Amino acid sequence: MKRIRIGAERFEEIIRDDCYYVDKTMFIRELLMHRSVVYQFTRPRRFGKTLTMSMLKNFFEIGNDPSLFDGLAISREKEICEQYMGKYPVISISLQSADKNDYQKAERAVLEEITREARRFEFLLNSDKLLRDDKDKYQELRYLKNTEALPDSLRMLTELLEKHYGKKVIMLIDEYDVPLNKAYQKGYYEKMVDLIRSLLGNALKTNQSLLFGVITGCLRISKESIFTGFNNLKVYSLSDPCFDSFFGFTEKEVDELLSYYGLSECKDKFRDWYDGYLFGNTHVYCPWDVLNYCDLLVCDATKEPDNYWANSSGNELVALLLKKANMETRHELEQLMDGSTVYKEIHEELTYRDINDSVDNVWSVLYSTGYLTKTGRQKENGIELRLPNKEIYSLFASLIDQWFAKKISTDTKRLSELCNAFVQGDAGTIEMIMRIVLRQSISIRDTAVVKNRKENFYHGMLVGMLQAAGTFDISSNYEVGDGYCDIALWPSDDLGIVIELKYAEDGKLEKACDEAIRQMKDKHYADGMKDSGVKEVIAYGMAFYKKQCVVKLVG
Repeated sequence: MKRIRIGAERFEEIIRDDCYYVDKTMFIRELLMHRSVVYQFTRPRRFGKTLTMSMLKNFFEIGNDPSLFDGLAISREKEICEQYMGKYPVISISLQSADKNDYQKAERAVLEEITREARRFEFLLNSDKLLRDDKDKYQELRYLKNTEALPDSLRMLTELLEKHYGKKVIMLIDEYDVPLNKAYQKGYYEKMVDLIRSLLGNALKTNQSLLFGVITGCLRISKESIFTGFNNLKVYSLSDPCFDSFFGFTEKEVDELLSYYGLSECKDKFRDWYDGYLFGNTHVYCPWDVLNYCDLLVCDATKEPDNYWANSSGNELVALLLKKANMETRHELEQLMDGSTVYKEIHEELTYRDINDSVDNVWSVLYSTGYLTKTGRQKENGIELRLPNKEIYSLFASLIDQWFAKKISTDTKRLSELCNAFVQGDAGTIEMIMRIVLRQSISIRDTAVVKNRKENFYHGMLVGMLQAAGTFDISSNYEVGDGYCDIALWPSDDLGIVIELKYAEDGKLEKACDEAIRQMKDKHYADGMKDSGVKEVIAYGMAFYKKQCVVKLVG
C-alpha cells in the first residue's frame, strides 16, 4: 500500500518513494492550451500550489526523468509529451523564505534563493555557446552579493540559458506574495513592493528569452502595486472556471483515495469537515486536511477529525475582521455561524494597504485565502459567501470566544456590577447586564448542532465573564446534591451560589427558565451546597435564546 507523505512538496520525491499521488498532471495540457505568456494562479495555502509547480518543473525541464510520469494522465497525451517533455530550460524559485521581520533579511533571503537556483546551472561555465562576458555574468549570479544586481538577476539567467540551449526558458515563481505580506506586517512594505516589482517586471515583462512564466500565491496583488504594465499577464483566481479542478481534491479524487485505504465508510466525516469549497464551478476538498486525517485513520480508525488547515497559520485575518467589526459585521458573522450566508462585493485585486482600509476588503481577503467560500449565487451587490465546513466553523468559534473574552475583560465596571448582583440576589440587574452583553457580542450558534452545544456557548460566555472579574472561586459542572449544576460560585466561606442554564430552543424563555429552576429543586442543588459548609446559598435559573435572556431567583 502506498504511503501518504504529509507536507511533501517535491513531485519527484512523491513518485520515487511510491507515495499516494492525486494525479493533477492534466494541468500541463490545460496550461499549454491557454497559451498565455504569464499565468498567475491564486489559491489558499495548503491547496497544492507548490507541488504543482514542482510537477511542472519535472515535466518540462531538460534532463528530467520521463519515467516519473509513467502511468499518469499526461503520459497518454503523446503529442504533448513528444513536443514538450524534457525539452526546455526551467528556472524555479520560491519566495517563501523571504518571510522575514526586516527588509535586509528579506532581501538577503531573495538573493540567496536566486543564487541557489543559479548554481544548478554550473555547466554554463563550460558552455561553448557563451562568451567570456556571459560567463562572467553567470559567475556574478552564482555569488550574488551586490543587491543592486538583484532586480535584473532572473532576466539575466533566462538570457544565459537561452544562449546555451537555443531555446526559450520557462520560469516558475512560487509564493510571490509571502514577502509582501510579512513586509506589510513589519513596516517595510514600500521597499519590498519596489523589489518584487522590479524583479518580476524584468523577468516576466517583455523578456524575449521567456517561453512562459507561472506565478502562484494566495492573494491577487493589484497590478498597480506589482504588475504595472504587464500586458501579458493572465490571472486565474478562485472565481475562474478555468483550471478550477487542479488545486484541491475533487469529490471523485477523495472517493478514490478513501476507497484505496479502506476508509469509504468515513466519507461523511471528510465531507462535513474538509469539503465545501467552490473554485470556479468545481466543489473541492482541502487536500492538506484530507491527507492528514486519512493518514491518522490508517493508524487508528477511531480518531475524530481535527483542525489541520486552520491550525497551520496564525489566522490573523479573522482576528482583523473581529477587530474591525461594527454591529452590521457582527450580525453578518452570526448569520455565518448560524449556517446561513452573506452577500459581499468581492475585490479580488488588492494591495496589502487596502486590507486595512475597510472591513469590506477584509471580507474579500477572507474569501481569497479560504476562510470563506462562495455558493455560486450572485446578486448585484456581491456574491453569496458561507463558511466552507466544520473545520472553519470551529476556527471562527474559537477566535470569537477569544475576541469576546478579551473585550469583556476590559469592561471592569460592568463586570463588578454583575458580580455584586449575583451576591445580592438581584436577578433583574443580572438579566439587564446579560442582555446588554449579548447585544454587543457575536453569538456562536449553528442550526445543525444539538441544543446542548448551543447551551455551551452561553455557559462559556458567563463563566468567562465571571473569571475575568476575578471576584469568585468558580466551578463548572459542579457535583452537588443529586446532580451537577452548570456553575457554582463561592464569593466567601459562608456564601455559595448555584446557577443552572437552559437554551430555549422554541424561544419560550420563561418556560426554559422554569425548567432550570425545577431541575435545581428536584436535584437539591442548594441543600447539597450547604452540605459543603456554606451557611447561605443563592440559586439562579437562567434561560437564553439568541440575544435574549431571562434570569430568575430560586425561591
